Amino acid sequence: MKRMTTFGLALGAVIAFAASAQADIKMGMTGPITGPNAAFGAQLKNGTEQAVEDINAAGGINGEKIVLEAGYDVSDPKQGVSVANKFVGDGVKFVIGHFNSGVTMPSSEVYQENGILQITPSATNPKITERTMWNIFRTCGRDDQQGAVAGAYIAEHFKGKKVAVVHDKTTYGQGLADETKKTMNAGGVQEVLYESVNVGDKDFAALVTKIRAARADLVYWGGLDNEAGPMLRQMRAVGVNAVLMGGDGIASDEFAALGGPAVEGTLMTFGRDPRRRPEARAVMEKLRARNVELRGYVFHSYAAVEIIRQAMEAAKSPEPGKVAEAMHSGRTFPTVLGPISYDKKGDITQPDYVIYVWKKDATGKMNFVELDQ
Repeated sequence: MKRMTTFGLALGAVIAFAASAQADIKMGMTGPITGPNAAFGAQLKNGTEQAVEDINAAGGINGEKIVLEAGYDVSDPKQGVSVANKFVGDGVKFVIGHFNSGVTMPSSEVYQENGILQITPSATNPKITERTMWNIFRTCGRDDQQGAVAGAYIAEHFKGKKVAVVHDKTTYGQGLADETKKTMNAGGVQEVLYESVNVGDKDFAALVTKIRAARADLVYWGGLDNEAGPMLRQMRAVGVNAVLMGGDGIASDEFAALGGPAVEGTLMTFGRDPRRRPEARAVMEKLRARNVELRGYVFHSYAAVEIIRQAMEAAKSPEPGKVAEAMHSGRTFPTVLGPISYDKKGDITQPDYVIYVWKKDATGKMNFVELDQ
């Protein structure tokens, strides 16, 4: 009888081990897959899906496959929290997203309270990683870094010129505009106009009138593509030829579609082009086969999944807390974006914002390229 009990316990242990070895890693991907910022949500979705597919095809992580669940937040903070709570209920342990800084902030608190590790590919507001949270990371830089690059460029190339600063009142947009303004002011350039608009605005006649009256040579825009495109088009329609400059929020085909020919010559800050990196070539071919546009945050999302895989393997554990420890350790993770390591806050240690310009490529399509090309 004792022998049978021992055998039964041993068999139970084997079954439990087998079940554990075959467990799935539940990962969530979230962003504005629908709504006005859907172009950016698609970037997060495409990059994450491709990375999960590639990792699973190679055997998964420590023998376990990733099961991906999608949540759509429509760039709305309340919906973002709702998505976060659904992920909690579904047992998700790792999240790629959200897109917007204003959505990432409240959702990350839900994830922290429930032991979920989050990597945002795109949320750049500095406060995101300034809250002493163990669970939040990003594969992009911060707006104080991005604004410093934009502001320094303006101070060097538009000294003695008239600069207008406009933002969309969001956590991201106003934060980026103010960081840029701070650096350009320190460089000796004072704005002749500081204005704001609302997300969703379509008629910018009053703003354009003010820009024209101020005789602005450059308009710095803190916000996203949906407002930037129509604003620029309306500027050109009344003869305002000021250069538009913005941040990563206009790194989408939607900006080109909404702005039309007026987009040519627009300046923009963004991370270095991963399409020029040899590490990204194989991934680029797979994405092209799926007709995915190779721009924006596609590669930042792919890199986020790569980092989770490597950190989990280093930690030899699927527990988010241990994975976070491996990410905070200073270890360098090879990715499609190049080598990435983290500081104790969850920020990348080597941000690399550069200046881009929008112009027509050889096919006549509007595209953005690094200014040194």
